[in-house]
Amino acid sequence: MNTIKTVLGYPRIGPDRELKKAVEKYWSGDSDAAELEATAHRLRADTWRDLAGRGLDVLPGNTFSYYDQMLDHVQLFGIIPERFRALGRSGLDTYFAMARGHAEVAPLELTKWFDTNYHYLVPELTENTVFRLNPAKPLEDLAAAREAGVETRPVLIGPLTFLLLSKSTTPGFEPLSLLDRLLDAYAELLGRLDAAGADWVQLDEPALVQDRTPAELDALRRAYDRLAKLTERPRLLVATYFGDPGAALPVLASTAVEGLAVDLVSTPGLVDQLAVLPAIQRKTVFAGVVDGRNVWRTALGEALSTCVKLLGSVGRLAVSTSCSLLHLPYDVDAEDELDPQVRARLAFARQKVDEVVLLGRALSEDEPGVLVNLDNPSRGPLNESGLAREQAVRDRVAAIGPEDRQRAPYDERRKAQESIGLQDLATTTIGSFPQTADLRRTRTELRSGRIDQATYDERMRAEIARVISLQEELGLDVLVHGEPERNDMVQYFAEQLDGFATTRHGWVQSYGSRCVRPPILYGDVSRPEPMTVRWASYAQSLTERPVKGMLTGPVTILAWSFVRDDQPVAVTADQVALALRDEVVDLASAGIRIVQVDEPALRELLPLRSAEQKAYLDWSVGAFRLATGGASAEIQIHTHLCYSEFGAVIAGIDGLDADVTTIEAARSRMEILGDLTAAGFRRGVGPGIYDIHSPRVPSQEELTDLIDRAVAAVPADRLWINPDCGLKTRGYDEVIPALRHLVQAARTARS
Repeated sequence: MNTIKTVLGYPRIGPDRELKKAVEKYWSGDSDAAELEATAHRLRADTWRDLAGRGLDVLPGNTFSYYDQMLDHVQLFGIIPERFRALGRSGLDTYFAMARGHAEVAPLELTKWFDTNYHYLVPELTENTVFRLNPAKPLEDLAAAREAGVETRPVLIGPLTFLLLSKSTTPGFEPLSLLDRLLDAYAELLGRLDAAGADWVQLDEPALVQDRTPAELDALRRAYDRLAKLTERPRLLVATYFGDPGAALPVLASTAVEGLAVDLVSTPGLVDQLAVLPAIQRKTVFAGVVDGRNVWRTALGEALSTCVKLLGSVGRLAVSTSCSLLHLPYDVDAEDELDPQVRARLAFARQKVDEVVLLGRALSEDEPGVLVNLDNPSRGPLNESGLAREQAVRDRVAAIGPEDRQRAPYDERRKAQESIGLQDLATTTIGSFPQTADLRRTRTELRSGRIDQATYDERMRAEIARVISLQEELGLDVLVHGEPERNDMVQYFAEQLDGFATTRHGWVQSYGSRCVRPPILYGDVSRPEPMTVRWASYAQSLTERPVKGMLTGPVTILAWSFVRDDQPVAVTADQVALALRDEVVDLASAGIRIVQVDEPALRELLPLRSAEQKAYLDWSVGAFRLATGGASAEIQIHTHLCYSEFGAVIAGIDGLDADVTTIEAARSRMEILGDLTAAGFRRGVGPGIYDIHSPRVPSQEELTDLIDRAVAAVPADRLWINPDCGLKTRGYDEVIPALRHLVQAARTARS
């Protein structure tokens, strides 16, 4: 029987970010809903045609989203919080209000999707939640695909994952207790999809690769026993990814679902676990042998061997990706400026599809030519390429000692830093100021050669001077230079560090319309020359107030890059940390007394299984301390973390030993401070009070209330007042009044 060839999902922003541009045009009022919907329908149809033309047998459906798939399910199940219903807006505008907020209505909370850099919106549930199915989106998607001549497999978030990722708005209430009510809605939806002609439905359950309690595993069994026993339903594919489903795997195998998708990239040993499950012989196993999260080409010979091992154990085999390709750029063939040796080893989403198809053909067809194409030496591992090694870097890493990761004790540092002259409840921002159209145009003109470097530098200095003057006028205590020269907080450094390559078209969705271009870390990392000193020094020369030097930390640089896979990630982290250490020392030598080393991704990379987390925190915290360990006691080190659940990494946050830690806290209304206080955290902390991921301008009264909550948990002499994150994505018409309110709220709190 022919092997099925499929993928678990695909990017949706468009190869040229067409969806981002269309959505933002709609938000600005420059287009209407009909124009936005036309763009969306075209992108969706183009994706179907491309995937079908590349040779996939069945395409994932219902993967398109205007903003986020979890938010789509909030609408699907009719659980829109009352504050959004009360706005009386259209369905589309209500959807965007939940994502971004509206006037005085705060948006849903935003946080990371497991250990990726994708952010999802957190559903809000209470014990009184009623699920009212609104199946229009998946049904319309299925019908449109059929009209286009392609068969799709509707993709849904599974019921366990949906509830486990939701937020209780009632103290003591557990969303999982709503499982039976939610299953009623799923049963109705499956019946509607079956009647519409769906053959398979994919239910994504990535929460199963985390540690799950016996009660949660029992809920899993109950859920899929019930759904599998429905008489009118499509075949069910339950997809786990990002790790090992562990004890959930035999539970799922024991139910009557027809298909299981497993991630054999992150957990190759699952092949052996599957082989000993008798029930697996009656199921279709979707073997995730092509990496959906990293850009290196698949070792096709090894992947083929893995699939061959499974052939004798499973009822039917499907070759697939380890997870959705949402986390990858579209097409490496568009990157004609990359070093050919690097590009030859890369596979973006389209190339990953081609690999799936090639493997499927190799398993199904007696065609020697297919096997010949499986492995090409020019596309071999990095460690065989000669690209990756720099002996001086390796020697420096080998010489690292424990003393290199230590600073003076905190109490000694705090006394030495009194000379900076800061008052209680000091105000600052996280780093970036709005990236205006003029700034983006200036960078484009430099790249295209329409202006020279001297003209570019002059314009950057003018923008820095404007931002410094604005901050002084607003009354902020610690200033930033605004980062006008930076296109992205990771890409900027990647462009200046040896061992990295950057792309022109390699966009990946981070959240909503926010897209990033992750750099490609392919070799040993070093810093040829200072990267930020001239800009920070110039900014400091314009003011008597302290200006922060702004760096991105080693863990975040790794998390938001595609990282080499030929050596332990801890070694790569130390290489990046040494380059940043040199920058910290140079900033201090230039007279910068405060240096912020951002680590917003510290929680993001935390392994999903608790048994693996200590080892991760050891090397990640060690890399940060290596980067900052060269700073004298007089230098105040800040770090920033955002949009994550921090409880699991409290010990890691403390271990960073930063003098001040700023964190996201506005949407959760200071919840994190309770965890920090309970853990005995005693250094400076800046819980963000202004949610910059929403366009709304918070009132002074709202910000004063958040400061009052913060002061109740943290002494004022250790508390900083700041936004949640950088201001890059906002406009000055929002930023100026919001910061004015922030400064005035801090003054009110002091008095």
